[in-house]
Amino acid sequence: MSDATVRPTPATSAAAPGLRLPRRIRTLAWWVFVTQVLIVATGGAVRLTGSGLGCDTWPKCTADSFVHNPAMGIHSYIEFGNRTLFFLLEVVAILALIALWKFRKARPDLFWLVVIPTLSIPIQAVLGGITVLTDLNPYVVGVHFLVSVVLVVLAALLVKRAYEPGGPRAVVVSAPLLQNTWIAAIAGMVTVVVGTLLTGSGPHAGDGGAARNGLDSAVVQTLHVAPAYATLIFTALVCFLAYQERAFSVQRFASWALVVMALQIMVGIAQARLALPPMLVGIHMVLACLLASALFLMLVETRQRVRVSVAS
Repeated sequence: MSDATVRPTPATSAAAPGLRLPRRIRTLAWWVFVTQVLIVATGGAVRLTGSGLGCDTWPKCTADSFVHNPAMGIHSYIEFGNRTLFFLLEVVAILALIALWKFRKARPDLFWLVVIPTLSIPIQAVLGGITVLTDLNPYVVGVHFLVSVVLVVLAALLVKRAYEPGGPRAVVVSAPLLQNTWIAAIAGMVTVVVGTLLTGSGPHAGDGGAARNGLDSAVVQTLHVAPAYATLIFTALVCFLAYQERAFSVQRFASWALVVMALQIMVGIAQARLALPPMLVGIHMVLACLLASALFLMLVETRQRVRVSVAS
């Protein structure tokens, strides 16, 4: 008996992990990612323009109208526009699901990465409705945002996987590099969560009468900065170790994370000095999603596709 690498034959290539996917699947993967980021940006616009209760009920805008609340003027259109965007997300996700259907056995990783947003978008819509019905409870708003961050991260993974062959993966980096990558990723996650609490204690409630979470903004800001700088330090260390080990895919995403963090730091400092202007807060929210995506892909890249061998 000897080991032999399994190679797909023409007869089995349709189910092979190395199958080259049609370009339309990669295009749809990008659309899933772009629309997920867009919903975060428009959700931020709703909150930062004070349009959170532009539609004061759900699923209608008011008891008498689906699209307009005369008492709220432009705010009702901003809020309803954000709601409408969920339909676009659902259409894009369903189109991606249809395109991947015949490849579901060959590429289950991609298939499930499309199933998740397809199922989660209605859940997000309901969560958005709960946000309105609870008069923009800051904790519900925070959960709504964090779910969006997770969906952006998974959409980023979908895009990456759409350009790669499938198949089993295994850890291919040293223990120190793997450990530092995990620390950086966890510190980044804590930074985003605490940042969400910080926003919930600040002035941008989404509506003038909405409640705040009651936390001391100065204290929460200190708690936000500590893991942020930990993320920066450990990501830089990951970048260095990955270069030393020639783990260039890990290094690439660590480098992207460092670029996003540099932008985040500049925006964060500007926010603090300029009394939290809405535009900068919105940019900070979008950058948080991109940072989470880069850190997650950095962690994912510690595992690489391995050859499958069978006895012959």
